[in-house]
Amino acid sequence: MKMRRLLGAGAVLALAIGSTLAQADTKPTLSIGYVDGWSDSVATSNVAAEVIQQKLGYPVKLQAVATGIMWQGVATGKLDAMLSAWLPVTHGDYYAKNKDKIVDYGPNFKDAKIGLIVPEYVKAKSLDDLKTDDSFKQKIVGIDAGSGVMLKTDQAIKDYDLTGYKLQASSGAGMIAELTRAEAKQESIAVTGWVPHWMFAKWKLRFLEDPKGVYGAAETVNSIGSMGLEKKAPEVATFLKNFSWQSKDEIGEVMLAIQDGAKPDAAAKDWVAKHPDRVAQWTAK
Repeated sequence: MKMRRLLGAGAVLALAIGSTLAQADTKPTLSIGYVDGWSDSVATSNVAAEVIQQKLGYPVKLQAVATGIMWQGVATGKLDAMLSAWLPVTHGDYYAKNKDKIVDYGPNFKDAKIGLIVPEYVKAKSLDDLKTDDSFKQKIVGIDAGSGVMLKTDQAIKDYDLTGYKLQASSGAGMIAELTRAEAKQESIAVTGWVPHWMFAKWKLRFLEDPKGVYGAAETVNSIGSMGLEKKAPEVATFLKNFSWQSKDEIGEVMLAIQDGAKPDAAAKDWVAKHPDRVAQWTAK
């Protein structure tokens, strides 16, 4: 009887120790903000989340937010990271306001660009041409209000003296719907847009020339972390320093899969499974 009691006490002690060790091994859930209407933001954030969960063992909660809230969330620590900071121009104002409250882990995509995009069949070549081209009906189709490309387009309307032009706020999906309709009818349309984006694989499009440089030159898309991320998840901070797409075609593979109907998390899981060497580079210590 005494032996049974000792064995029982030992089992209880073993369970208690095992429970304590399990709690010690539990890693905190990380929150990553992204902009749902941006195909590159969705693709990049989902692939990063898949790698962080699968290879580094941290649960990840992806949160779709507006651009300004994304920056504010990381700066206040309500979000642990974002992978959609367009620098130095597009999100320049957001960066200037929050630079002392965040950690910049560097580019995850280089040669990014924003501006006004038109179908190749449109006659206008430059933003200056919009002043005398009535086919656009003095309308520019935008995305979510407050995004960097929208702020720059407001500035472009002033700098290019596009009197009477209205910037129509919408969403990424809304902008694509307008572009789809215009393409089907071969009508003139100017939309706010960026590279990388899957629409360049679907249609023949080009940027309107910007001689005044309102939209800036090529940019980078950076990974930004909260001040507390390195202490909370050091392996993830190292990953964010390493994480970078090699080309628009590499990220384009994920974006097109999502556009063709795959769920973002499924597309990310599939990409990670197909590219073990790239994932190994990102997760190297």
